[in-house]
Amino acid sequence: MKKTLPAYKTDFLDYLHHLRGYSDLTLKTYDEAISEALRYIEIEEENGLVILNLMPFRVAIASLKAKTIAKKLSALRSFAEYLKAEGENVLLESAQSIKVPRTLPKPVSDEHIREALENATLYERLIVVLLYTLGLRISELAALRLNDMNDEWIRIIGKGNKVRDVPLLDSGKALIDAYLKAVHPKEFLFEKAGERLSENSLRYTVTKLFKKVGLKVTPHQLRHSYATALLNNHARISDVSELLGHASMSTTQIYTKLGSALKMENYMNAHPLCKDDNAT
Repeated sequence: MKKTLPAYKTDFLDYLHHLRGYSDLTLKTYDEAISEALRYIEIEEENGLVILNLMPFRVAIASLKAKTIAKKLSALRSFAEYLKAEGENVLLESAQSIKVPRTLPKPVSDEHIREALENATLYERLIVVLLYTLGLRISELAALRLNDMNDEWIRIIGKGNKVRDVPLLDSGKALIDAYLKAVHPKEFLFEKAGERLSENSLRYTVTKLFKKVGLKVTPHQLRHSYATALLNNHARISDVSELLGHASMSTTQIYTKLGSALKMENYMNAHPLCKDDNAT
């Protein structure tokens, strides 16, 4: 190989950061997965082919949750593709993925969101309303610049620097105007001492606000609530997929399954014969 695998790992992370626009959290996940794997994988060379056998690594992480194992293996497959793109003749062995059960997202009801907002500060209210009415990831909210906004639309820079425009409700625009008048940020909507606020700071604000009303809520649940509300009110799945910035419509389809699950639950609670069955 032209370089050592640790050296390639550094280049790979730099590529993901500068060219693919991956978040710091995702980069940390990739870094940890590859660094851990390099302690276990067996490396062989045959006629110019570098074989990376992942089986010892898979044995070492076998006790982890299926979702965690799948993420680590996915990171290694991406790393191998990068090595090939750099001209290395690489083969991963025992790299096949494992089946991960898909769990349905847990949206927050509109009623609970409104309850939390009743005693929220302007800052707290703006964060929650933007997450809920724009369907943003917390990383996208933290990166929101003032010049990305106008009276009707907000331009979002999503995963992989994918750009999408999301309509801004009048209520959201009014909150933004009030916040700008009170705080006067320079570049980013959410700043402190001239620097944009961290994702963790914004995340903490959300969890702290909902904790006051006895709920454990994450920013991503508000994104789920946005998607579920649109689909339950007959928005086209292709439009919702575009608004969410999903790379594939299949990712959005999980929310349609959630809608079906909620309909079944409501039916079981509402139909008199179902009530009779539950009582027996």
